Amino acid sequence: MKKFKLNLQRHAIPNPDLIEQKKNDIKQRLNQALKEGNENDFAQAFTEFADDLQQSVIQEAQSIVANVDRQVLATRGVRQLTSEENNYYQKVIEAMKSADPKQALTTLDVVLPTTTIDAVFEDLTVNHPLLSAIDFQNAGAVTEWLLNSNPRQLASWSPLCAEIVKELTSGFRKIDLQQNKLSAFIPVCKAMLDLGPVWLDRYVRTILAEALALGLEDGILSGRGQTLNLHEPIGMRKNLAGSVDPNTGYPDKSKVALNALDPITYGNLLATLSETENGNPRIVNDVILVVNPKDYLTKIMPATTPRATDGTYTRDVFPFPTTVIQSVVMAEGEAILGIGNRYLMAAGTGKSGKIEYSDEYRFLEDERVYLTKFYGHGQPKDNNSFILLDVTNLKPTVMEVKVTNIDEFPVA
Repeated sequence: MKKFKLNLQRHAIPNPDLIEQKKNDIKQRLNQALKEGNENDFAQAFTEFADDLQQSVIQEAQSIVANVDRQVLATRGVRQLTSEENNYYQKVIEAMKSADPKQALTTLDVVLPTTTIDAVFEDLTVNHPLLSAIDFQNAGAVTEWLLNSNPRQLASWSPLCAEIVKELTSGFRKIDLQQNKLSAFIPVCKAMLDLGPVWLDRYVRTILAEALALGLEDGILSGRGQTLNLHEPIGMRKNLAGSVDPNTGYPDKSKVALNALDPITYGNLLATLSETENGNPRIVNDVILVVNPKDYLTKIMPATTPRATDGTYTRDVFPFPTTVIQSVVMAEGEAILGIGNRYLMAAGTGKSGKIEYSDEYRFLEDERVYLTKFYGHGQPKDNNSFILLDVTNLKPTVMEVKVTNIDEFPVA
């Protein structure tokens, strides 16, 4: 009787938990490299992440390679390309496979389609609650953006005088999107190119989404702004009216202590959001509360989880419509309360919109590294849309029970 030796290591099905753990470990390394400003560590970690992503895409493609029907692919979650997207990726693949990809990509006459960037933004907003709560715009190739910080609209039956024109135009600010640049590196192996446009699109979109997500959340919450030495968004926690330092940017807002979440305390706090920085009233329909995960579990959750009379609990109960967003970027003891859509983040590919060949980073064999540049800027639409909170002493909500209509029992 013959004995067969089975290589379990080779035929093992990847453990989803281990894959997710490895992904989180790489993200922690990326965040640490960002904080330390270590470009080499960041590039190595990101290249490792990209390689893992490539392998997962390749395995998925190979598992359904026989299913060439577009409808079958669509039912399995594979995004179908427009004719413009298909043409773009076909030409990019040809250029990447050429003997001189740098020259081939330089002379390429197609740019990354707007629909692809729209799809990247859709992926981002689905997977990142903070990005779905703000005004997240695809600027395309636009390099300047007009922001209306004054929602109050004036109407006049008389001819427009100088004062009315001045007030109408005072709320508009011009934002230069080219000052802040994100270079997203895309390591591509030959096996990935052989899969065709549909799978290259999936890989590129995921890489771009992850690259954007790494820096966006920190920039939206804590970005220091644009100066001669800084090129960052202006975070929700920043005071737009404060003195701007060339090295540290905009100052933080003064913290407001939040010690209770009863209707009166919370209502008075929200009332400060119901006026613009110019003193004009506005309607506040709902707000977001961004908080550190540990603070959520130890402070926000106990303060917003009342117990019903039947013994069950209801989570995230606020006196006013509030969406809680947990973020590791927020420091413990702090939170940001505000009107989500009053933060604008505009990003796009700039004028060229091309994927370029890069000689700068290359850590894996049989790979070529490409990059694409995103330009963008984010900032609150006015200085009165967000509040920086101190939640250190936030107390749990205790349900008050009152007993009425007590019958007097006769004393025997």
